[in-house]
Amino acid sequence: MSAEERLIRYCQVDTQSDPSHEDVTPSSQKQFDLAKILKEELEELGLKDVVLDEHCYVYGKLPSNLSGSVKKVGFIAHMDTAPDFSGTNVMPRIIECFDGEDIVLNDTTVTRMSDFPQMKELKGKRLMVTDGTTLLGADDKAGIVAIMEALVYLKEHPEYPHGEIRVGFTPDEEIGNGTKYFNIEQFDADFAYTMDGGTVSELSDETFNAASAVVKFQGFSIHPGSAKNKMINAARIATQYQQALPEYMTPEHTEDREGFIHLHGMQGNVESAVLDYIIRDHDKQKLEEKKEILKKACEYFNTVYGKQVCTIEIRDSYPNMKSVLQEKPEAVDIAWKVLEGMGFDVVNEPVRGGTDGAMLTIRGLPCPNLGAGGGNFHGPYEYCVMGELEQATEVILKIISEVAEEA
Repeated sequence: MSAEERLIRYCQVDTQSDPSHEDVTPSSQKQFDLAKILKEELEELGLKDVVLDEHCYVYGKLPSNLSGSVKKVGFIAHMDTAPDFSGTNVMPRIIECFDGEDIVLNDTTVTRMSDFPQMKELKGKRLMVTDGTTLLGADDKAGIVAIMEALVYLKEHPEYPHGEIRVGFTPDEEIGNGTKYFNIEQFDADFAYTMDGGTVSELSDETFNAASAVVKFQGFSIHPGSAKNKMINAARIATQYQQALPEYMTPEHTEDREGFIHLHGMQGNVESAVLDYIIRDHDKQKLEEKKEILKKACEYFNTVYGKQVCTIEIRDSYPNMKSVLQEKPEAVDIAWKVLEGMGFDVVNEPVRGGTDGAMLTIRGLPCPNLGAGGGNFHGPYEYCVMGELEQATEVILKIISEVAEEA
């Protein structure tokens, strides 16, 4: 099975996570469909202690073939796809030589270079794209493929030197629960890498600090014909609340190291309404300032109405992993050396998002993030550069070799 065939196979397994069931892991039982496939493949590849647990985490260990002892290195990818867009009946297709022009996915959906100008740099590359009705799932099934292809290589080349290798596949990363039940002790690695990025030249050791906010509005419902000085319309207050927040802090108006407050869900009527926000900033203090903006807006509307019409609950999601990786730089240093040795100009920019590696790093497992060739995630315009997917496997093998040289 080629890397291309493997990616198609994995992408066609629907593993979309479900934020409406985020209190249960996995949030969707269909994630087990891919987990079972991966467990079987790991066993066939000769890994030991292969486990698929009740929360849909898959673990495996490849014993060392060295006489001496070296660090145990792990590789991690997530199985779920984003709830933002359908992952059902994915039908990938290959563009053999991308011409740098708009890609017609179907009669109504076109990947326009005016919307994705960075794709012009992919001219001449071999791409896997969607049929425009689903996302692709390269986020993060390309990462899974890169890991599995490296394990295939190691099985076919038993002479290739390697220490103990750890592999982990997680559910529910897309809804922020990828590491909720990840067993670091069972995984048993000195450091690891999440294969969950874009271009293969990326090395990410900094993420957002992240939090979420649920803002609830309580109204007073009465017949509109007799509502004067009585009705309190929760849905209308909710819209006013959103309008009171700084426009320049929305994702549409931020880039680079600028954080944001993002309204990503809303529901309501006269009696009650709810707004769901995610809050992001690379700077911890600026994240706290954004939390205060949300809190003060809530206080304002309670003052205006003279009663508690607004309540807010804020929860921290994951921290910026940069502070830990600065103190424990080995994993970053090795990956940087490998990427430069392969001739890449290393792209080391703060991730405007998060990975499983952020929380794992904070919990004690240093875990920077590497790319596997995908792009335009979470929608029908998603793609994967097939040559970069193959290079991602090479990056994994070279990291393994670099660690083995310590013996």
